[in-house]
Amino acid sequence: MNNSSLKFCMVTTFYPPYSFGGDGMYVYRLSNELARRGHRVDVFHSGDAYALLQTSDVKGDYPNHPNVTVTRLKSRAGFLSPLLTQQTGVPFFKKELKNSLESGEYDVIHYHNMSLMGITALSYGSSGSAVKLYTTHEHWLVCPMHVLWKFDREVCTKKSCTACQLAGKRPPQLWRHTGLLEKMLPHVDCFISPSRFTLKKHLEMGLKIPIKHIPYFLPTPTKTTENFQSEKINQRPFFLFVGRLEKIKGLQNVIPIFKEKQNYDLLIAGDGEYMETLRDLASDNANIKFLGRVEQNRLRNLYREAIAVVVPSICLETFGIIIIEAFSMKTPVIVNNLGPLPEVVEDSRGGYIYNTPGELVEALESLAKKPELRNELGNNGYSAFLKYWNEDAHLTQYFNLIEMIQNKNGNF
Repeated sequence: MNNSSLKFCMVTTFYPPYSFGGDGMYVYRLSNELARRGHRVDVFHSGDAYALLQTSDVKGDYPNHPNVTVTRLKSRAGFLSPLLTQQTGVPFFKKELKNSLESGEYDVIHYHNMSLMGITALSYGSSGSAVKLYTTHEHWLVCPMHVLWKFDREVCTKKSCTACQLAGKRPPQLWRHTGLLEKMLPHVDCFISPSRFTLKKHLEMGLKIPIKHIPYFLPTPTKTTENFQSEKINQRPFFLFVGRLEKIKGLQNVIPIFKEKQNYDLLIAGDGEYMETLRDLASDNANIKFLGRVEQNRLRNLYREAIAVVVPSICLETFGIIIIEAFSMKTPVIVNNLGPLPEVVEDSRGGYIYNTPGELVEALESLAKKPELRNELGNNGYSAFLKYWNEDAHLTQYFNLIEMIQNKNGNF
């Protein structure tokens, strides 16, 4: 395989600006970085799925490189398309996707969030020579609720999938009881996990798949970005939370601490269905500020100026992209000791890991009172970012994997 100019196909339920979370942003970054390096990339995503789930208007400007062609799949069936796909695992009303994948024109077919695209799409194009990859952005292959969060109250340690889906007000996925998943998985040459934790979790939960750890990436900040001196965003020292406002993100465990710690602020960047509950919990404390969704330039400034970024997730993330976003701005992190979050901090020496509210308070106080420690940990994080989590590090591993599959070397 000649890596100088390849044709890629990215298949995903969501793609910016028609997206909600980190999976769509990863596909966007990967597609455009490949295009910038001279490859051609076709992206297929579900407009019907976004229309079904959207809670607000499309936001943000996400220009694509000229080498990227985006197809937003829409049908006259509207919401019935993703609903039938969710129930059966079949890509209903997505004939254009099948025709394209079966065309044989792609060197690499890379699947991402397939929840409303259809698991049977993994079989499309299997008679051709394309390398087929699948990134586990969530735990959807082993959890119909995606995040291994059971009954909206605890990490899942024992499966009760049907009851959990009903409690979560989602229709049970009938296809999961048919053996269809096991039939489709062998069509993928290799699965990719963003963290060692997530790789291990998929194998522990019974998937018999070839899987390799390749962590997420962010573009390396330019010299202009690194040296940019922004205007003062907040007049008082502050810690930062970034992410969707959902119960599983754990912010409700952090707000009470800042209600007691009035000497510095907590800035919260993001929105979501849990916002009003969190606002009520904050009780209009002046040092807890909800910023809503924040555009990228301002968000970079927030990262740069924060004492540290707090990542208090209480569910099993698959990586924790917020951590390396902070590191890219030389800002340390404080993370809950759960899932893959600790491994990113341990690999970087770029922050603190806490187990209890008391340990969280100790970490906050230590970084707030010791600027030199804050800078040391931030620089550690930035050095690790350049080593492990920028575009060059990621694509080196990505193309090595493609080459191994092409050469039929299964030692992933």
